[in-house]
Amino acid sequence: MKPLETFDFQIRKSWIALSKMYNEQVAQYGLTVAMGFALLNIDIKKGTPSTSLGPKMGMESTSLSRLLNSLEKQALISRESNPNDGRSVLIKLTHEGLKMRDYSRQAVLDFNHQVLSEVTEEEVRGFFKVMTRVSEVVETHRAEETIKMT
Repeated sequence: MKPLETFDFQIRKSWIALSKMYNEQVAQYGLTVAMGFALLNIDIKKGTPSTSLGPKMGMESTSLSRLLNSLEKQALISRESNPNDGRSVLIKLTHEGLKMRDYSRQAVLDFNHQVLSEVTEEEVRGFFKVMTRVSEVVETHRAEETIKMT
């Protein structure tokens, strides 16, 4: 099987292209794709517990911590005690963070609109069906590998 014929290659190739495109768009605001993605995953009204942000983004805690420190240093987020759980911290968007979130959101919406204008509804349904199935296969594979290791 050639690399071009593997799911892994096509997904990775597309993700790298998407990352480059988004990085070019948000760089003018001093953001990266990871920063924009984090801003998009923080609840704009209630904030988001830091412990749930990592899993939402698929990030390990050390990487997330560095990312949050960077966002805080740029005054895009603030950290507040969680009134419902004194042991956890809520990540909240600042006024500037909301503005940057809007730029990130618009970049995603514009790209989705562009793709939707160039593919059929059937292709869209097929894409999401296959990607959902790929995610399920990945999770099953990971679970099986975990069992083998124990």
